[in-house]
Amino acid sequence: MDTLRDSPQDPPPSAVLRGTGAASVGQGGHLPWWRRITIPFEVLIATVVVTAMLLLTALLVYQVSTSARQAIIAASDESAQRISQLIAERVHRIVDPADATIRLLAFDPVAFASTLPARLRRLPVLARLLEQNPLLSAVFIGYPDGQFLLVRPVRNEALRVRLDAPPKTAYLVQSMARERGLAGMVGRWSYYDADLRLIDSAVRPEYRYDPRTRPWYAEALEQNTQILTAPYVFFTTQEVGITLSQPSEDGRAVIGLDVALTDLGHEISGLRLMPRTEIAVVDKDRRVLAYPDMSRVLLRDGNTPGLRLRALDDLGVPSLHALQALGLKDGESRRLQADGEEWLGRSLPLASMRWQGLQILMAIPTKELLAEVNNNLRQQVWLSVSLIGLMLPLGWLAGRRVGRSLFGLALQARALARFDFRRPERRVSPVREVRDLGQVMDRMSDTIQEFLHITHHISAESRTDLMLSSVLYELVRATSCTGGAVYLVDPQRTGLLRAARHCEDPEQQSRYPEHLAMVHFINHTEPQPGDQHEDDDDTEPARVLRVQLRTRDGQPLGLLVLRYIADQTQDDAHFRAFVEKLSGTLSVAIETRSLIEGQKKLLDAVIRLLADAIDAKSPYTGGHCERVPELAEALMDRMCAAKDGPFAQVAMTDAERYEFRLGAWLHDCGKVTSPEHIIDKATKLETLYNRIHEVRMRFEVLWRDAELDYWKQHVSGVDPVRLQRELLQRREQLQEDFAFVARCNVGGEFMAEADIARLKAVGRQIWQRHFDDRLGLSAAEMLRLSSVPVRPLPANEPLLADRPEHIVPWGTRKPPVEAGNPANRWGFDMVLPPYEAHLGELHNLSIQRGTLTAEDRFKINDHIVQTIIMLSGLPFPPHLARVPSIAGSHHEKLDGTGYPRRLKAPELTLADRVMTLADIFEALTAADRPYKPPKTLSESLKIMTHMVRERHIDAEVFRFFLTSGVWRDYAERFLTPAQRDEINVEAILASLG
Repeated sequence: MDTLRDSPQDPPPSAVLRGTGAASVGQGGHLPWWRRITIPFEVLIATVVVTAMLLLTALLVYQVSTSARQAIIAASDESAQRISQLIAERVHRIVDPADATIRLLAFDPVAFASTLPARLRRLPVLARLLEQNPLLSAVFIGYPDGQFLLVRPVRNEALRVRLDAPPKTAYLVQSMARERGLAGMVGRWSYYDADLRLIDSAVRPEYRYDPRTRPWYAEALEQNTQILTAPYVFFTTQEVGITLSQPSEDGRAVIGLDVALTDLGHEISGLRLMPRTEIAVVDKDRRVLAYPDMSRVLLRDGNTPGLRLRALDDLGVPSLHALQALGLKDGESRRLQADGEEWLGRSLPLASMRWQGLQILMAIPTKELLAEVNNNLRQQVWLSVSLIGLMLPLGWLAGRRVGRSLFGLALQARALARFDFRRPERRVSPVREVRDLGQVMDRMSDTIQEFLHITHHISAESRTDLMLSSVLYELVRATSCTGGAVYLVDPQRTGLLRAARHCEDPEQQSRYPEHLAMVHFINHTEPQPGDQHEDDDDTEPARVLRVQLRTRDGQPLGLLVLRYIADQTQDDAHFRAFVEKLSGTLSVAIETRSLIEGQKKLLDAVIRLLADAIDAKSPYTGGHCERVPELAEALMDRMCAAKDGPFAQVAMTDAERYEFRLGAWLHDCGKVTSPEHIIDKATKLETLYNRIHEVRMRFEVLWRDAELDYWKQHVSGVDPVRLQRELLQRREQLQEDFAFVARCNVGGEFMAEADIARLKAVGRQIWQRHFDDRLGLSAAEMLRLSSVPVRPLPANEPLLADRPEHIVPWGTRKPPVEAGNPANRWGFDMVLPPYEAHLGELHNLSIQRGTLTAEDRFKINDHIVQTIIMLSGLPFPPHLARVPSIAGSHHEKLDGTGYPRRLKAPELTLADRVMTLADIFEALTAADRPYKPPKTLSESLKIMTHMVRERHIDAEVFRFFLTSGVWRDYAERFLTPAQRDEINVEAILASLG
């Protein structure tokens, strides 16, 4: 890629470096005499150091004498504010895990279990949650019929004694449930050890608890959201805590958690600024929620056996009592007198989204607060005086040493600008060398900055052409070259193609042709034709530097070409060595991007190959896997381009578009596992072939049997006229019966019950088999016949039957699609037929609609299950993680009746809804389905309108599909002229309401 950038107005850095001395002399000759005066550098340094130390001492003394108290008080205010934030964060750390736990339990099966044994099967999960969060005092669930389950950890001996629990009790389970054999609601207490083995269980008639009467149940169910109670004292554990409750996912049961706030008191104990600092957390009623000594917070109520929270007045802390009497506003601090001593009081709000009115009261004795400050101030004064005495001689010595080494630093900076990192010896120099040092340091700073830009472009730019263009631009500027180009080896390796070019002078672009011969790469260190140009300046000859770009295994990758003026800054081996090292990083970047692009192209090709293979597998679905992505991508692109309407905010990054494209192309990849004879099943008796031929042959046998019977009776002397009449009637009946069976074999819209009864009657006719039916069978057929007794020959067989060998049971490959299957880790929710296949003749001929049995229908629907399973097993990178979901959700419906996971509208993304519409529209309009004629546009959109009303298709997506005209563009490309009839879009939109 060519890059043309404006040349900078400043002179090239190399020119600055080359002309440093001359420029300095020339500029000095034009300066006024007072600016040409110089002084020794050591004198300047010593004077500055001494003056600065004197000023610093004076300012320090002034600051110490006037603002020490204000500073420490301000610091205490900031510390108090940080303490408030720490306490608020601690509250969040206490409550948030319980919040996450109760949200998870809302979806746990224990919320939907209807019996006590079913709930106890979830006991390990509840016990694990209690074990992981030691602040949880109990977890409980209330059910709409009054049943109740509570699990409480017994974490100490005092609680075990209080509960009168057996030794080794780790968990107490309290339940109210209907139990088999017992009348009414039964209250039961069960004790479990740490391994959840039952120690004891007893019915407690006195235990009567109806959760529906409790505020945590009623409020959560009424508001249909999570409820958080005010802090109170737990009756059982005597801890200060709160209760969280939330309805279950279906909104019937209510889950609750008791969360202890005991650690909050221990937390604030460690946050004291001074040993005697008093801190308390109070609510809006001035009840103490947390105090370093939590035993003082609880007060035994004389009227009830339980405990209650002590008010601040009853806490017995004079400083906090006096602070309360001041009535401070939030964030205000004030000095106060308490117990004969001065205190600094502060009131801070406790930021919490859940509780309102919580405050942190803090009282600090000012004597302790300022004691350390006074000592530090005295130490600082003495330290400052000592430093002044020490820095007076050191400043003089430092000035002399810096002056001697300054010239050496300038030489080293020049070497760095020439990419020579050796450390030169430093010599004493006059002060004027400071100007040279400043210019060199500026040049070095610019160079480093440009190298950082090169590194940034290499790592951040994903497109190879843009990366090469940006890196070349920065490299030319950083190295003070006149221009450069990057060439890459062409695919046939016959030459080099220019990939990027940059020249400071646009007129020099012709010096970098678009194509170079491979000899430039092979002989990169030797002069080549075209190196010298007729416009080159003879006084400053241009040099050409070529550096090979190779892969990590040494394969030719490209060539970096730089042109520069041969001068003292670049005419050495250090410049070449530096460019060669930098080219290694550039080679790795080019190779990496080439590999990524190649892998992406390979992945796209494999996916298209798979889609084409699926389309080629069956003539009934030819082109489906190609047309659906075309339609889905076109619709999604229109949505992203919409400026108004419901999809105005829809936007997709390039990575998201690629993810959607892959999901669309792979939406039917599971069809590679679908049997062709089921996908292509055009008649009811069709398997790998149409079994109507077997039935016809049986009718032929009955026809022959009728003729044989006729001749046998004719020889016996029976009336020939009657025999002839009976033979003709029998033949006519057989013809009618077979025609009827043949009609039943062709799938229709509906088959009446009378036809099914007649079919069974026809099937009861007997024909005689004279050959062994177990010869020439496969191992699988013989296995199905293993339990069927062998019948002696000749055997009478019904004309049509459902035989045991027609039933194929599920084997080891039974798909895990049922909701309760432990192996179902994909969330499938489908009804699994009892058999893998049912080939019974009556069973298949009795299909009332179409040609597919329930087993056949499941086999076809199973393709989406296999799609999700197959794609979920692939290691997609994070930016393609949603490919399995996009590919596997196009048979879901908004009302939750789709498959394979019965997802409902809130669970379906916009990509899922677009894929669903594209798949349906393509299937309705496809002209390559031999079992049905293609539908016109009007017929297809009418059917889809009905599906919108039935909540099978998203209404907004369908409206946008109509108004955007995507259907019209698709019809022009893929539909026959006969299908493209007139469409009244406004009428369809009006019918949707």
